[in-house]
Amino acid sequence: MRIRDLLGIEHDILQAPMAGVQGSRLAVAVSNAGGLGALPCAMLGPDALRRELEALRSGTSRPFNVNFFCHTPVTPSAAEEARFREKLAPYYEELGIDPNLAPAGAGRAPFTHDVADIIAAFAPPVVSFHFGLPTADLLARVKGWGAKVLSSATTVEEARWLEAHGADVIIAQGLEAGGHRGHFLRADVTEQMGTFALLPQIVDAVKVPVIAAGGIADARGVRAAMALGAAGVQIGTAYLLCPEADTSAVHRAALKSAARHHTALTNLFSGRPARGIVNRLMRELGPMSPDAPPFPWVVAAVAPLRAQAERNGSGDFSPLWAGQNTSTIAEVDAATLTRALAPLDAHREIG
Repeated sequence: MRIRDLLGIEHDILQAPMAGVQGSRLAVAVSNAGGLGALPCAMLGPDALRRELEALRSGTSRPFNVNFFCHTPVTPSAAEEARFREKLAPYYEELGIDPNLAPAGAGRAPFTHDVADIIAAFAPPVVSFHFGLPTADLLARVKGWGAKVLSSATTVEEARWLEAHGADVIIAQGLEAGGHRGHFLRADVTEQMGTFALLPQIVDAVKVPVIAAGGIADARGVRAAMALGAAGVQIGTAYLLCPEADTSAVHRAALKSAARHHTALTNLFSGRPARGIVNRLMRELGPMSPDAPPFPWVVAAVAPLRAQAERNGSGDFSPLWAGQNTSTIAEVDAATLTRALAPLDAHREIG
């Protein structure tokens, strides 16, 4: 089944939810262009979540996706936090920041019944999850208002698990993808593979539709994914330079520089592996550090460094999320990009 038929969209193109670099504005633009716009919600408090959902409902009459994390929170020990902050201490000193003023807390919350209470009133037509699926009772609530449920798999085993536990659509997330890995059964990234190796294996292993994600940034990649059995394609990095995205100035600069060609998985910005453009912090401490506290406690420790460096015009301490395929990304509006990516409109290239 083509994903357009299941989700009621015009094009088989899903915009990846990208926390920290976009809000409802990008999602509305993609949905109005016939794709499936997505709103990342894991970083939104209750009031902000309501405002963004209201903006989606007022901005488009077409389907959209709201995305949540469903990780199990783990609180680091005092020793773990102290060890990582000691690694960061020279940078605090260099930038003239008092380490005692660094915020505490996680900053990334999993999906809960309280969150479900808020979004139920809006009955979003599509709800997606990262890091597995929520508990059965929560999933039943989401499906109770008729939502289709999507979640990411980084291995065939995860895809089978998602199908068995109620996912309507599986996103096959290849190792090329920017941002956080969606793994949830095991954390060994050596078990994961590239999109075009993973995709056909998942297609053969499950009966639900499969979306390809990772390293796809133009119509050629979309066509290749569809040829391998994808019901649709999810794309993130290509949207980062759109005017509707909230991508920071230092992030945009990196995406337009030669630096964009070197990405790596790192746990230095959140505690979980995520792909981004290699910067100073990644070069000097990692990119994968055994001293990083569990997700998402790293965020608070790095936040003051990021804020000060960005004020200085530097992305040395910023998570510059990006996938491996950045060669064709361009500053173009989201509607034009969505239509250029669409399989039936593949003759319309962008430059």
